Parts: sequence; C-alpha cells; structure tokens
Amino acid sequence: MQSDTQAWAAVGVALYATDPERKIAQVRALRWPLALMPEVAAPALSDMPGRPAHPLLVSPKNLPKRRALHTRAGRFALLHALAHIEFNAINLALDALYRFPGLPEDFYRDWLRVAQEETEHFVLLRQQLRRLGGDYGDLPAHDGLWEMALDTAADPLARMALVPRVLEARGLDVTPAMRERLLAAGDAEAAAVLERIECDERGHVAVGTRWFRFLCAQRGLEPDRTFTTLLQRHYRGRIQGPLALPARRAAGFSEPELDWLQDRAARPTAGQPAAGVHHD
Repeated sequence: MQSDTQAWAAVGVALYATDPERKIAQVRALRWPLALMPEVAAPALSDMPGRPAHPLLVSPKNLPKRRALHTRAGRFALLHALAHIEFNAINLALDALYRFPGLPEDFYRDWLRVAQEETEHFVLLRQQLRRLGGDYGDLPAHDGLWEMALDTAADPLARMALVPRVLEARGLDVTPAMRERLLAAGDAEAAAVLERIECDERGHVAVGTRWFRFLCAQRGLEPDRTFTTLLQRHYRGRIQGPLALPARRAAGFSEPELDWLQDRAARPTAGQPAAGVHHD
C-alpha cells in the first residue's frame, strides 16, 4: 500500500461521492499506482458511504412485493434491486481499499479492479432501468449489504469472509435462475446483462477467497473452521439453498465449507431471513 495519505484522496472522494454519475466518473478514473492529489484533502474515514437521497432505505419487510417478470413493473423491480446491490458493491470495494491499511499491494489492485467492474455492472443495470422507463432511486430498497460492512469494519478477515464469500456469493446461486426467468419473459437484453455480471462476480468472490485465506495464513488460522466461526458470529440470517456448487468451487470454496453450508441450508432456522443480497 502506498504510504502517502494524499495518494488515497481520490479513493476517498469516490467512496463518499453521493451523486451516482460523479461516483462512476471518479471510479473509472482511478489507476494504480494511485496518483498524489495534493490539491484534494483525503476524506476522513466514515461509517457511511456516499449515496444519493433516493432510493429510500426501508426494512426488508416493508419492501413492496415483487410482481411477475412478464410485466414491465416486475422486471423493473428486479433490476432496480440488482442495481442497488451493485451500487452498494461499488462502495464496499472502495471501502476495502480505503479502510484497511498495511496489506500487500495486490490486495489494493484486486479491490480497485472489483470497484471498477461493479461500477460497470451498475451502469449496465441503470441503462436497463431507463429502457423500462425509470431510473435508479425510483423504488425503495434495504441496507442489508452495508449493515454487514459496518459489522466487519474492524477486521479485514471478517470482511473478506462475510461480504464476498456470503452475501455476494449468494448471487452465484440465484443469478442463473433470474436470467432464465428474464429470457422466458422475453427480455433477452436484461438477461444478457445478468450473464455478464454473473461471470464477473465469480472473480469477485474468488478475490474475497484469496485474501481471506491470505489473512488466515498470516494469523496462523485454519481457514475452513475460521470461515464457519465468523459466519456464525456475524451473520444473523440463514443459509438458503440450493448452492451453485461448480461456481462456488471455481470461486475457491473448499469441500468442507460447501458441506457445512449445504448442511445449514438443509435445516433453516424458522423466522430468520435467508442469506444473500440478491432477492428474487
């Protein structure tokens, strides 16, 4: 990691930008190694990222029920939820860059790439929303992704375990079915966007796996046991199946981890929300 704080000013400015267009432009402009910005004060680390006033954030139980995907409103609601996930994912990747000092340079290269790919995912989904006659912010959303970011803000090991390897990994499980449903509804353009996102997300989960295992090795921890311990300590939902086993293996999940997750998915706890950030 570069030692000069001013080199990180551009990352902080992008992280705390509230206007989506400004955030997109700033993330696209980031390059490694980060350039010194003596004319810009590096923002102070904050618990809350930059985001627009809308969408209005509500409890998941207060979100309107989804309509069928053969309707414009149903497809718009699904794509809006996914756009909200991707906007949060931009902030999560930037926060990993900005919050956790002292890690190898490749950690920051990886998360900069993830931030830029998540930005393109958001742009693609926003284009689909506009094609359907609306825009990001038109519907309410929930803040579950960022709540987990706050819960893991003190430790990069917990962040790597819980955000990419639990919340984002859920997208590997559910995106193929969503894509098929969009195709069945006659929306091949939106389905193609989800296929692009799914391909990239495998790599993002793999980045989380890479640095989770690096941090386990650095601390002398057994990774499989550490993953399940952290999940039980921090995650208050339930694991929902079926799991996309080939995709999860490609993203670095071990067989003991998959066995543990499948066992939990087979016996969900009543009254708890399902794991994941992609809701169908």
